[in-house]
Amino acid sequence: MTLSPEKLTERLLQAALDAGADAADAMALQGASLSIEVRAGTLEHAERSEGVDLGLRVFIGHKSATVSASDVRPETLSDMAVRAVAMAREAPEDEFSGLASRDQLVRDFDTASLELHDPAPEPSPAQLQEDAARAEAAALENNGVSQVQSASAGYSARQVHLAATNGFSGGYTRTGCGLSCVAIAGTGAGMERDYDGDSRTFQADLRGPEEIGKRAAERAVERLDARKPPTGRFNVLFDERVSASLIGHLLMAVNGSSVARGGSWLRDAMGEAILPDHLSLIEDPHRPRASSSRPFDAEGLPTKARTIVENGVLTGWTLDLATGRKLGMPSTANAGRGTSSAPSPSSWNVALTQGTATREDLIRDMGTGLLVTSMIGSTINPNTGDYSRGAAGFWVENGQIAGAINECTIAGNLRDMLRSIVPANDARAHLSRVVPSLLVPGMTLAGN
Repeated sequence: MTLSPEKLTERLLQAALDAGADAADAMALQGASLSIEVRAGTLEHAERSEGVDLGLRVFIGHKSATVSASDVRPETLSDMAVRAVAMAREAPEDEFSGLASRDQLVRDFDTASLELHDPAPEPSPAQLQEDAARAEAAALENNGVSQVQSASAGYSARQVHLAATNGFSGGYTRTGCGLSCVAIAGTGAGMERDYDGDSRTFQADLRGPEEIGKRAAERAVERLDARKPPTGRFNVLFDERVSASLIGHLLMAVNGSSVARGGSWLRDAMGEAILPDHLSLIEDPHRPRASSSRPFDAEGLPTKARTIVENGVLTGWTLDLATGRKLGMPSTANAGRGTSSAPSPSSWNVALTQGTATREDLIRDMGTGLLVTSMIGSTINPNTGDYSRGAAGFWVENGQIAGAINECTIAGNLRDMLRSIVPANDARAHLSRVVPSLLVPGMTLAGN
């Protein structure tokens, strides 16, 4: 008989105690995923995977070790515990490691209100293939598209359960589905590629295949006849598709691990203005149908909404128990982990204050500069915030799009960039990072 994730974690904990551990926590993931790829109207690739992943962390005093496996036989669980305890005995002391105290643990949690799991039946391979084929066909209706590189659809469902010897035990089920299309326009050396796609918790929320295919084709065609921009200082508008990367750099800089190591360009910025005064960055792990929602973190602490930046001012770090102890602060219930690693600080759903202007308004008002729609590579100095990335998009001349741009580099300093951003009002509310298009004045462009 197949054991549930809850039973598996119970047995792992007992095995750890029997092997000599002072304390332990365990994680079990059980699920299945299905992916379909279509090309030229026929099935190109189909893959389905099912399985269970297990993770066990044990403590011998302040020494710890983590082991993982994908085998649920009783002898494997025992072997995992014995191996983990042996590893922990040889590990270095870490005075900040350890489980949460009982009074820190979540008491009651409601997973139903988070809508993490789509109750609809799993889509069949034939359904997914049809969706991918429809997206591909819609893209090929555009006369400027020479081929569709790929059209794919996928679905996944998994049960997550966490338990620890401090008394915590909790779990939930999460589903995800997606549909994407990559179109190629032009021929030979003049070919350009772009994409569109959607990813949701509920299958019924996905945008239609025809809409996705059509938009992928339009984007690819719009990029034809691209040229390099001039070199100099210009305004840069980060399209909503890529603007979340800027906030991602901010989130990395306020991550407790980076701060505790002294390796963050915001390490001395607590209480200082890092965004424009009218902007805030809010984290909400309880947003329904969002991919980073969760009722508790990977250490059993209750998650809750918090303000990371309030009216431009940095108000706190992102902490798990260990980094909080290092910095002399309580955990913000942001511990995340996989089965093969110990917890570390992670961000949940975040939303940046939106502006009142549309993306078109910002294009009109930016004068001359670059609208960035895609980026490749990156050179980010985590200590200074110096920023440099390859970019492509569209040149804006006198407030109007004048043509496609590629093979350029944009550069600046994240501290200066984020302090001067001007947001549009076009953020997609269902994403885990709700960030609109962002205008950054006076960046350095390297082109011709």
